[in-house]
Amino acid sequence: MRAVAVIPARWASSRFPAKVLACETGKYLVQHVYERAAAARSVERVIVATDDSRVCDAVVSFGGEVALTRADHPSGTDRVAEVAAGLDAEIVVNLQGDEPEIDPGMLDELVAIFERPDCVMATLACPFSAVPGGDPADPNAVKVVVDARRRALYFSRACVPHARDAVYAPGSGPYLHLGTYAYRREFLLELAKLEPTALEQTERLEQLRPLEHGHEIDVVLADRAVVGIDTPEDYAAFVARHRLTESPDPES
Repeated sequence: MRAVAVIPARWASSRFPAKVLACETGKYLVQHVYERAAAARSVERVIVATDDSRVCDAVVSFGGEVALTRADHPSGTDRVAEVAAGLDAEIVVNLQGDEPEIDPGMLDELVAIFERPDCVMATLACPFSAVPGGDPADPNAVKVVVDARRRALYFSRACVPHARDAVYAPGSGPYLHLGTYAYRREFLLELAKLEPTALEQTERLEQLRPLEHGHEIDVVLADRAVVGIDTPEDYAAFVARHRLTESPDPES
């Protein structure tokens, strides 16, 4: 099963303006994401979707493929859907432009689940036990509850499930939702047409929209978290990690 990865990359960011073009590593942040996506065996094409000419110019400068989209999209999903409308791919991966350390193998696992013909949408999650310092009570850390088939029952900013006796039963979580999605192209185009829903607006989580409209979301459990870049401090920590891994071994 082959897929196209689309990376929505906005210039504006309330906590870190122009973060996708931060380049203290010698590469743009979005370039790191692009190259990680291109390394996935199941991804045959990677496209950056943006509404800003500066991001377009940057992507072209490193030889990437870019699509200029409308500026009025309310979400990254809508931006990805605009690009997907012109593709003939069966599977579309929605990969955030601020996740430079995404594991290509995670993308392959996400795409592989579409071998099941009834799968229309899938996403990634991981146990909080795999998140150093992770706090399930943090409302910025979105939680997902899954059923026995590993399909999403609910997403929330609250700590769900609630362990009444302070002990989680094996396999119950809590699981951290990782914001990478994949869809069958036809479903993505229909999803972009659906009206916002009550729970989506209450939690401010657009992934609740397909659930509220009666659609299933398969959840692929990864063994570790993906570190997203939300603030300048997050980016500084990424740069430090990158320099450490890129530095020559003094013992060699």
